[in-house]
Amino acid sequence: MAPRALAIGRGWPGRLAALCVAGFLLAPLGAVLWRAGGAGWPGAADWAAVRFTLVQAVLSAAISAALAVPVARALARRRFRLRGAYVALMGAPFILPVIVAVMGLVVVFGRGGWINDLLGLAGLGPVSIYGLHGVVLAHVFFNLPLAVRLILQGWQEIPGERFRLAAQLGAGPAEIRRLLEWPMLRRVLPGVCAVIFAICLTSFAVALTLGGGPRSTTVELAIYQAFRFEFDLGRAAMLSVIQFAMVTLAGLAALRLSRGEGFGTGFDRVVPRWDARGRWLRLADGAWLVVTGVFLLGPLAAVAWRGLPGLDAMPASVWTAARASLAVALGATGVTMGLTLAMALARRGWVELIGLAPLAASPLVLGSGLFLLLNPVANPASLALAVTMAVNVVMALPFALRIVGPAVAGVEADYGRLADSLAMRGAARLRWLVLPRIRRPLGFAAGLTAALSMGDLGVIALFADPERATLPLTIFRLIGAYRMEAAAGASLLLLALSFGLFALFDHGGRWRADT
Repeated sequence: MAPRALAIGRGWPGRLAALCVAGFLLAPLGAVLWRAGGAGWPGAADWAAVRFTLVQAVLSAAISAALAVPVARALARRRFRLRGAYVALMGAPFILPVIVAVMGLVVVFGRGGWINDLLGLAGLGPVSIYGLHGVVLAHVFFNLPLAVRLILQGWQEIPGERFRLAAQLGAGPAEIRRLLEWPMLRRVLPGVCAVIFAICLTSFAVALTLGGGPRSTTVELAIYQAFRFEFDLGRAAMLSVIQFAMVTLAGLAALRLSRGEGFGTGFDRVVPRWDARGRWLRLADGAWLVVTGVFLLGPLAAVAWRGLPGLDAMPASVWTAARASLAVALGATGVTMGLTLAMALARRGWVELIGLAPLAASPLVLGSGLFLLLNPVANPASLALAVTMAVNVVMALPFALRIVGPAVAGVEADYGRLADSLAMRGAARLRWLVLPRIRRPLGFAAGLTAALSMGDLGVIALFADPERATLPLTIFRLIGAYRMEAAAGASLLLLALSFGLFALFDHGGRWRADT
């Protein structure tokens, strides 16, 4: 009887939060459909956008996964002094603002970038970063670290005793690949590809800056064009439904493909990899680690190199936009953490499902629908930042829920019966039992939410005026005005603020967490 009373007393905030999130997702789409008089039928340009979206997502997922395999293998079988820092580097691009990463990629691979300078010295012609190859390059930059972390996790699940037994039986690198590594990759790689494929389906900022024309338009970018330039709400709603269906199918495929039988358990001991002691294998692993590190650090170094001289060239609007972005990020973080805690404590399957639903939604459709709903009662431009914050909340919610939810479930599994026997419920249970034991994941989730919100370039691109622009939108406008030096300085500022917010919240969650 006690668990039931506890569920009733604690579960209603989470259920209410889930219903609010569901209404927030459905009401804007309904407003767009109602205003448009229903959704139309896709035209030739729409099918072209769908084809390009699928092509770039397939290429991005395949290339990211293929390059991640040797890098993850090198990390799995090598121990070196800066290995922990290198693994931490794998998480940096995920919290890196997209517009900053694009700025760095342009400095390295653009027409006047470092790569073209080297090609010019070699007597070769320049290469262009714009178009399909530019979009794929940017997506590989963002998703290669994610693929490495997921595949490395698969390698770490192979018990060390299997490698010891293989060494005792005289198995070499070829036999290890065939008997241990390939079965693991066959189980892990399909799910990794499906996850990256789903992420790339909703690409907007990358396609907006590196697309290079109508032939390189994603579905999300087509939604933006339908709103911004044509105000064709029926077409936007139709494209949103198509995107929702594609992302949902990809997400279901990722969940299904991620399942499979593992290798069993071991003693969790790290054993030497006797199969990887060859000279050429060490050189190959080192080369993969160095090349990948340069590929990931190059754009960051380029932003810092170009940004330092550009700090003096930044207009006053950059600082105004920075304050607006900080307000949006901090507000979104607070609301997201509240919703995440409530929904994680509810422990209902349908609540978790609603929490993951924003992954398949279009932020542009959400923002536009909200403006249609608010327009009769307020000036939409004056609410641009508030709407941007609200959309950032629901778009960050799935990531925060997947980080905090398992931690809350673990606390309840370990201490729930004891807390029930002590009649610890409600706010007391949250304060004295749950929060102290989920500080680390809660801080990490808050830092991730703040960084993602700080660097978002989505809804604000539709409706903001110059006085209410965020920092990513200001950088995009500076790039469009060919003020590259000022854009580089603003990008460095955005990079520092995003990583600063992430480090602040993450460190706050870990600070004295063991006391």
